[in-house]
Amino acid sequence: MSAEDQTPPPLYAKREPIFPRRVKGGFRTMKWWLLAVMLGIYYLVPWIRWDRGPEMPNQAVLLDLGNRRFFFFMIEIWPHEFYFVAGLLIMAGIGLFLFTSALGRVWCGYACPQTVWTDLFIQVERWIEGDRNARLRLHRQNWNAEKIRKYGLKWAVWFLIGMATGGAWVFYFADAPTLFVDLFTGQAHPIAYMTVLILTLTTFLFGGFFREQVCIYACPWPRIQAAMMDEDTITIDYRDWRGEPRGKLKKGQLDPNQGDCIDCMACVNVCPMGIDIRDGQQMECITCGLCIDACDEVMDRIGKPRGLVAYMALSDEIAEREGKPPKSIWKHVFRPRTILYTTIWSVIGIGLIVLLFIRSDLDMSVAPVRNPTHIVLADGTVRNVYDIRLRNMYHEPRDFALSITENPDLALSIEGEPANLVTVGPDEQALLRVYLTAPPNTPSNRADSSPVRIWATISGSNERVYSDTIFNGRNQ
Repeated sequence: MSAEDQTPPPLYAKREPIFPRRVKGGFRTMKWWLLAVMLGIYYLVPWIRWDRGPEMPNQAVLLDLGNRRFFFFMIEIWPHEFYFVAGLLIMAGIGLFLFTSALGRVWCGYACPQTVWTDLFIQVERWIEGDRNARLRLHRQNWNAEKIRKYGLKWAVWFLIGMATGGAWVFYFADAPTLFVDLFTGQAHPIAYMTVLILTLTTFLFGGFFREQVCIYACPWPRIQAAMMDEDTITIDYRDWRGEPRGKLKKGQLDPNQGDCIDCMACVNVCPMGIDIRDGQQMECITCGLCIDACDEVMDRIGKPRGLVAYMALSDEIAEREGKPPKSIWKHVFRPRTILYTTIWSVIGIGLIVLLFIRSDLDMSVAPVRNPTHIVLADGTVRNVYDIRLRNMYHEPRDFALSITENPDLALSIEGEPANLVTVGPDEQALLRVYLTAPPNTPSNRADSSPVRIWATISGSNERVYSDTIFNGRNQ
């Protein structure tokens, strides 16, 4: 064995620039529509207004980290309700499993931010430099005035898109119109400028220069997706039994002994990942469908049926080779694996909706002070100290009266509030220091510990909330 044969393959291959050719077709049109919708949502949502009343933010979608609250139209999420966010993240993950199991990497091909911004950057490149052949010539020629002018203009537009991307992101975390003015007048917080700069540079580099390498080397999903897919997953494939052996058109005619593939390289030239789908399934393939559009266009020109490259399942490939009809698409989509994912996804979603509707606009948490666990006063009275947090999730101020049950021999008092009545502002919380005392010779005074239920009742209303805790006696 030679030394060359013993050399292991490199873990990283030097990037060869890819210049995808323009293509027209159903999948390309769908990608343009999805790109426009998703970018429109991303850039415009922070500017949507939503009236929540006085002294409340009027931005429809706002991640108010300063006040530790998330606003989504009519929904408001507090820090203690973060399980809603966790549930949505779990649903997103299971949804990704579901779509990958049914349709392969449709997320990567149509909706992934890396794909969306790369598509946009490639279109800018095409507008300025021309289609594939013109861009290849410009890339290979020496630096001159034309190359500097076109590359400089392209990079400037890319940078502006990246800046708009970073700017739109920070608008989700503060009032968009106010922050917009502050950014341009130099009055915004340094963190806002830093975030815009980081996202500008990452968008500029990932969408303009790294492109497919982000998917191949940085993203873990290509390596995970295999666990979600099986022989019934619909993905892009090449019907080699129909296309092989390949041949060229001779005087506008196909050799009857060759397959339908004329080796025109159209499927390769339009691929944003630079792969040849005719080599079979590959980790790099994002199933964007552009190779299907390119191949169908060629098949139309040479008078052959479409579908040489198409969305299909491995089980269909085996059946077609044997001359059998493929399964219905619904049998591929609805099978035990996808039904299981759909069921889990639906159960979590229904659970979150139920929790959203049954949640109370009041909340109370009680934390006993542990050091010391109790205090014995000079007359023998035992006192316990508690930190109580009251949350008023109404948009109006509320007066809360505290009381106790389960233990009639205990007395409650609030530090600084002689009437045991506390006012909590709209969408605010109050931290109280509360004392429970047990007189001498009472059961709670002598016991090791006694259960206590503390109630917080809205003054003049029957609406109330409680929290259970314990009272530590002198014999503990």
